[in-house]
Amino acid sequence: MLVISDAKALADFSAELAKKPFVAVDTEFMREKTYWPILCLIQAAADGMEAIIDPLAEGMDLAPFLEVMGERNVLKVFHAARQDLEIFHKLMGAVPAPIFDTQIAAMACGFGDQIGYEPLMRDLVKAKIDKGSRFTDWARRPLTDKQLRYALSDVTHLRDAYPILRRKLEKGERAHWIEAEMQALYDPDLYFIRPENAWKRLKLKGVRKKELAILMALAAWREAEAQNRDVPRSRILKDEALFELARLNPQSPQELAKARSISSGYERSSAGAALLDAVRTGAATPAAALPDIEQPRTSKPPADVVELLKVLLKRQCELYDVAPKLIASSADIEEIARNDNADAPALKDWRRDVFGEAALKLKRGEIGLRLNKGEIDLIEF
Repeated sequence: MLVISDAKALADFSAELAKKPFVAVDTEFMREKTYWPILCLIQAAADGMEAIIDPLAEGMDLAPFLEVMGERNVLKVFHAARQDLEIFHKLMGAVPAPIFDTQIAAMACGFGDQIGYEPLMRDLVKAKIDKGSRFTDWARRPLTDKQLRYALSDVTHLRDAYPILRRKLEKGERAHWIEAEMQALYDPDLYFIRPENAWKRLKLKGVRKKELAILMALAAWREAEAQNRDVPRSRILKDEALFELARLNPQSPQELAKARSISSGYERSSAGAALLDAVRTGAATPAAALPDIEQPRTSKPPADVVELLKVLLKRQCELYDVAPKLIASSADIEEIARNDNADAPALKDWRRDVFGEAALKLKRGEIGLRLNKGEIDLIEF
């Protein structure tokens, strides 16, 4: 088992990786007490080679490996890539490319919605994974051989599983089924929240227009503070505190002190002064400059039609051996139940062939559902 803890060894390893057509990649990290994840290990495996990279080793320079992550001729294979990609986006300032997410691919190959790494590896490569090291504190040193073997198995099995999954996609002519989902992973906004957009994370039901501007300014201030201080945003202010302050609109330290969600003395701190500045900035924002957060009123979808469409979706997904999540969400189903021309993915491209066309025929009464020997079947009228 190769554990790389010096820059020269990493440069040599990375030079060999760059010659391979694909590399399986995983990371171990900690973020319970920080805003940004602390990268503790990188695992990488390609044909005939694998290693664990220790980013915490003294003098470690990750630049050679990051070059491989940006190398267009090397496919980077992840499972459930979002958190790993967030780490590399922070290190590189860009998303690694090209990438392949086996969890997404598995949905197109009949393995269900968001299948975990362990069950997928059991199915594809008959892997037996020891779960005993799952809750390791990966920032501690030294790590045991058992912990390191567990970490490395995350990529050695993935390396072996990727060609099998790729062949399944190609055999079923389904590679294009996941193109949009794979492409979405390149969006940098998935991995970095701009402070001015932080308000979009909040549940805004019931927020009045005059409170919204303050809430937006407070959310931006909190996000910037959390990023600059590298602490979880809840350590700055909890969500409920933002909503309370937006309602109170405090204009002075004395008014801020009356907020139940603010600890005693906070109003006299530098953070309290910055918070009041954010409140004032928000309160001064013209109403015309605010986004419209009111949900458009839509008619309720016919409940019976929704239920029939859900049964049809289940039937079609079992027939085509594809995960329902890849076809249509609950919101999509409701929109199709309301509108035959809904702007829903399920009514476009290959999804229309698998489900959308049948859904519209069911609505028009051209086909029906029946039980045939305990299984749902379609009948044409």
